[in-house]
Amino acid sequence: MRIISGKFKGKKIIQPKDIQTRPLKDLTKESIFNIIKHSKKFSINLKESEILDLFSGTGSFGIECLSREAKFVTFVENYLGILPILKKNLSSLKLTNNYQIIEKDIFSNFNFQNFENKFDIIFLDPPYKEKNLEILISSIITNKILKKNGIIIIHRHNKENDNLTNQLKIIEEKKYGISKIIFGSYY
Repeated sequence: MRIISGKFKGKKIIQPKDIQTRPLKDLTKESIFNIIKHSKKFSINLKESEILDLFSGTGSFGIECLSREAKFVTFVENYLGILPILKKNLSSLKLTNNYQIIEKDIFSNFNFQNFENKFDIIFLDPPYKEKNLEILISSIITNKILKKNGIIIIHRHNKENDNLTNQLKIIEEKKYGISKIIFGSYY
């Protein structure tokens, strides 16, 4: 895994050795950023964006955003097997003040109301087996943490049938191997 573009282009991202974490593949990540940059269906200026990276894992998505000069990235991760790797990946960038790591379980002791800012992009990359995605989306919507023109990007298994259309307006959906990427908004 590597950083695809921006000021840290080519830098390797440390991967976990366990099977609990499923890092975002470079091809899928590159496709996501191409859609963000070139889509006519929404308009996001990454350089001015505040990003929320939920289920951050190794930090691949959020680090790519930082490399492309995102304004601020909030990483949320609680798996003790991956947190040291996330921290090591971020510290290797030598950044000091445009990211934070929140070490909490999104489903049990996490409150979206604690965010002072709203986000331009909310990226969700939960484990494929995670079935509470609708509860999480509902909490994001209820707490209004997405900016008016913001997008929610969800990485799921391509055979997963989450019932998201009741909550999200699906802007675009793409499949890459066993993955699918869903771009949505609730505005």
